[in-house]
Amino acid sequence: MKLKVPQLLWYGNSELELDFPDSWDVHFLPPKGHDRPKLSPQEMARAFAEPIGTQRIEELARGKQEVVIISDDITRPTPIDEIAPFILAELKEAGISDDHIRFVVALGSHGAHDNHALRKKLGQEILERYPVYNHNPYENCTPLGKTSRGTPLAVNREVMSCDLKIGIGCIASHPQVGFGGGGKIILPGVAHIDSIDYFHREVMASAPQTTGMGNYDENVMRFDAEEAARMAGLDVKVDALFNMRGEISALFVGDPLLEHQEGVKLAKEVYASEGISGADIVVSNAFAKANEAGISILAALRSIRLPGGTIVLIMNAPEGQVTHYLLRSFGKTYGGRQYVQRTIPPSAFKVIVLNPLKDLTCVDWFGDAQSVTWAKDWGEVLEELRASYPDGAKVAVYPDATMQYLASTKSS
Repeated sequence: MKLKVPQLLWYGNSELELDFPDSWDVHFLPPKGHDRPKLSPQEMARAFAEPIGTQRIEELARGKQEVVIISDDITRPTPIDEIAPFILAELKEAGISDDHIRFVVALGSHGAHDNHALRKKLGQEILERYPVYNHNPYENCTPLGKTSRGTPLAVNREVMSCDLKIGIGCIASHPQVGFGGGGKIILPGVAHIDSIDYFHREVMASAPQTTGMGNYDENVMRFDAEEAARMAGLDVKVDALFNMRGEISALFVGDPLLEHQEGVKLAKEVYASEGISGADIVVSNAFAKANEAGISILAALRSIRLPGGTIVLIMNAPEGQVTHYLLRSFGKTYGGRQYVQRTIPPSAFKVIVLNPLKDLTCVDWFGDAQSVTWAKDWGEVLEELRASYPDGAKVAVYPDATMQYLASTKSS
């Protein structure tokens, strides 16, 4: 049996073929909206012409002096170069000249982007016409007080210096806030490291049962991010949804809270996946967030037979896993403020990491280099699997476990 999973979103957007013995019980489990069509330019324009809960950007921009467009970063699949021209056209109609517009990349606690990454996200034309700044979570943030949940909010100084603030991002399943997008462009996107630390530690700890992939309605982290967006004065948010080819399949524009709520209604449907339980092998592919591939282990853990199952993580990100100043390692036994050193007990399950460009720290989200089996291509993976399961196996394949979420699991 042969299957294809998407790979290399920012490097040509291709597919990887996986083959399994015909006698194996293989379940291909994409999200429900995996084959939604790509939006046309006319459909994208309609989203800007009919914003949710606010005026058009052109109207909001009239009389404003300084404009910031806040972009999500390379860990998200959002093609800023496809979306930003609609915003820039409205700003031009409002009389805002290029020298009063800047872009700020909402890195949160991720590493700064060089121009190679920025060209992939924003395109060369934006780099030539407008200043593009990386957010620095350690310096140049303006204090705004505390949220009602106690987060000491300080936001990027350049963002706060502008009287029109527009965010561009995406809605995808998220392991903490349920669904990304919305107010997350502010917190943690352009917030100080102390704000980010408190948000991820104290706010989450206040009601952890409300958080997790696909958990949105009562999510305390979502509420805190929304409050932060209001405090920072975010005027408009643009959020995209995607199909399984990484193409924009829906677009929501408007008030940062209201457009996000509408977008999540659709996201709950299109990213929902029906998983299976008790699988001998779970193949979890990281595509939309290939450089945050640790997320893909979550679906696998809900599906794997314990003890004794095997998880195959496909983490093909040529740039490697994103630098994360809060959560990743920065030495043999230490890391960011919330880094936890982990290993995988061999008695629990086996992990095979398919990474064509192996580096020894890329698994520090969930384990260490010694607790995983390494493979550089699918042939090496299949050889390991055949040796472990000579009599056949029940297999679950998730084509993008960084974006889809398991709405349910069933025995099969």
